[in-house]
Amino acid sequence: MKIFSWLRFGPFFLVLHVLWIFSGVGPQTAFGAPVEGKGKYAGMVLIPAGPFTMGRNGGPPDEKPAHKVHLPAYYIDKNLVTWVQYAEFIRKKGPTGPKGEMYLDVEDQDNRILFDKDSWAVEKGFEKFPAGELAWHGAIAYCKWKGKRLPSEAEWEKAARGTDARLYPWGNQKPAKDLAFFGSYRNDVAPVGRYPKGASPYGVLDMAGQVWEWTRSLYRPYPYKPKDGRESFKVHDGRVARGGNTSSDNAGLTSTSRVPVYPERLDGGHRYFGFRCASKTELLL
Repeated sequence: MKIFSWLRFGPFFLVLHVLWIFSGVGPQTAFGAPVEGKGKYAGMVLIPAGPFTMGRNGGPPDEKPAHKVHLPAYYIDKNLVTWVQYAEFIRKKGPTGPKGEMYLDVEDQDNRILFDKDSWAVEKGFEKFPAGELAWHGAIAYCKWKGKRLPSEAEWEKAARGTDARLYPWGNQKPAKDLAFFGSYRNDVAPVGRYPKGASPYGVLDMAGQVWEWTRSLYRPYPYKPKDGRESFKVHDGRVARGGNTSSDNAGLTSTSRVPVYPERLDGGHRYFGFRCASKTELLL
């Protein structure tokens, strides 16, 4: 009787399950439970090796064409870097680098790391908020200091959308207030990790809204080719930021949205710009 019931109804429920997986919110189950790192990878999640679809054909010109990119396995921070984490770096390295590059814009009114009693400290109440006034050079230096690196835009996009070409980290459903922090024009942000329903397929949080995220990649047209010079640090040109910020519209919150930030702005602190790090070397899994 059980076998008969499965033969009669099983295929129907299987089709429903497949449709649910690819319909919108909730497809994390299609990727399995997130794999969180341990030891030196603590606070990070594993992004498995393999291909994914980068870009989309229905978006702006710089997101076209949709194309397959193969990446080795790597880890990426589950959360955005917070003010308290970045303050530890500033206490060790100071607000400027050895060549005068800016790590922290101490004169910016939205900066939350203040010099107090011979040391740098986070303004009370902002400890768990994403650091969001940061220059690209500061993001690069922080990740290096932590034994990591800034992710490429390809690594960022795969961590955000997985392998099913979804539009947003959580699926294809339009942004909602329980999925991401957006729709504010007052430089507001929320504490990191407050929107678990908006997690990416791999369990990465806050990849839409909050702050634009720096990547290491130069702003170049698609298709993405990692060996064509776009990952070079020797070129002083525009870099790509991802993920949208609190004032972005639905299009800006997509996992494919790209924003170029040009050299004259790379050297300063920027409202709504933060970051997360990736593992220093790709994993051979």
